[in-house]
Amino acid sequence: MQKFDKLTGIAAPLPLVNIDTDMIIPKQFLKTIKRSGLGVNLFDEMRYDRQGNEIPDFVLNKPAYRDAQILVAGDNFGCGSSREHAPWALLDFGIRCVISTSFADIFYNNCFKNGILPIVLPQEDVDKLMEDAERGSNATVTVDLESQTISGPDGGEITFEVDPWRKHCLLNGLDDIGLTLEKAPAIDAFEEKMRAERPWV
Repeated sequence: MQKFDKLTGIAAPLPLVNIDTDMIIPKQFLKTIKRSGLGVNLFDEMRYDRQGNEIPDFVLNKPAYRDAQILVAGDNFGCGSSREHAPWALLDFGIRCVISTSFADIFYNNCFKNGILPIVLPQEDVDKLMEDAERGSNATVTVDLESQTISGPDGGEITFEVDPWRKHCLLNGLDDIGLTLEKAPAIDAFEEKMRAERPWV
């Protein structure tokens, strides 16, 4: 998993509440188990018309936000069905951080396991960042996980909370597999001991 320490990028405003996982990546794109290639279908039904043409008014289709790495969203982001494809699609598009007043629990947990930092902030802070994000290509925001701060384009700073263990995993790029591999010497030692003690197994 890619490490997350400090991210400076364009923030895209998506001031909609209750954005569910089917809106993030519709069900017809869930046939793959690959984590790559889903970014093109992120927010598919909002990004494209029925003929597959881009809808110019959708935020991620606007030139200023095509390379956005941060998403400032409305309340209850990631609600709905449990699908890990939702963070996969965000990450494949290039989104590394989502900021909202609240997240659905399963989506929130899946973000951390896939290298995305979900940040929960009070409404007034989200409103301020939403205003910053509406500046288009001037909406550069810096998210510093180590210091747990967000710096806006005007230099203002907002602090956020994050679970220490999840912070450790993101800073070091450790997903569930990575955490297991950290224990590889102990696992190898145990297996060697079992082979010596129980050669018939």
